[in-house]
Amino acid sequence: MFKKRNLKWLSVLATLMMIWVQLGGALVTKTGSEDGCGSDWPLCHGALLPQNLPIETIIELSHRAVSGLSLIIVSWLVITAWKNIGHIREVKPLCKISVGFLLIQALVGAAAVMWQQNDYVLALHFGISLISFASVFVLTLIIFDLDQKYEANIVHIEKPLQIYTWIMTGIVYVTIYTGALVRHTESSLAYGAWPLPFGDLVPHGVHDWVQLAHRIMATLAFIIIMVTYIHAVKHYPNIRTIHYGYTASFILIILQVTTGALSIITEVNLIIALLHALFITILFGLISYFILLILRSNRGEQ
Repeated sequence: MFKKRNLKWLSVLATLMMIWVQLGGALVTKTGSEDGCGSDWPLCHGALLPQNLPIETIIELSHRAVSGLSLIIVSWLVITAWKNIGHIREVKPLCKISVGFLLIQALVGAAAVMWQQNDYVLALHFGISLISFASVFVLTLIIFDLDQKYEANIVHIEKPLQIYTWIMTGIVYVTIYTGALVRHTESSLAYGAWPLPFGDLVPHGVHDWVQLAHRIMATLAFIIIMVTYIHAVKHYPNIRTIHYGYTASFILIILQVTTGALSIITEVNLIIALLHALFITILFGLISYFILLILRSNRGEQ
């Protein structure tokens, strides 16, 4: 017999697993563990569990295990949600996106191990897995009836906030890509001090340009989210979904910028780097929910 409570627990578990996939990927890159299993996939150094287990191999194996387990749990969630709450309009598309992008993410990761793809292709890996996480996250919000609790199902979003939100989405996604590129090109400590090396502003190589590009995009992301937040709380003061949601997004971008600065100041402290990945993951999931509200609002007009 179907129980909504069981589906809620399953959705929470799937969301947490997807967050750990994101953090695990960041951990692999930050610790230089990409080659922890050599060029073998799905085996590791030609074995299911090699005898020699340095820390890089343990980290890479753990990430593979979590990714595989997340695929099982997300698939379980998708099948259960499709069967029992598939009548909700957004559920089936979200289910397809969740599994589809999770599979793509796994294939890109496998290709990276076997064929040593260039850094610009590898940077897509984080963005692809973020889309899968965001779809699981939004599906979880639907399962928890957030629409009914905060009247999100009847929210009408006017064009100005829609435009701000779409621009915010694009800028944040490019910021995510440049951030992943910083990790994969090992440019975290390039281009000197934060916010700028005022004694020498001219970039001197590819690593400097990659780091500078990310700082520029992070600045643009902060500005557009701040502008969108101010507009949202000013024009939708009594709509809790909008007020709370965009306030949370502004807090998250502040935390994101702060941890980004601290990563440079502390010379890439691992805990701060993982928090940096965590905040952008949650922020992108939240923005994805805003997109859902916009699409619903447009359908309501039609």
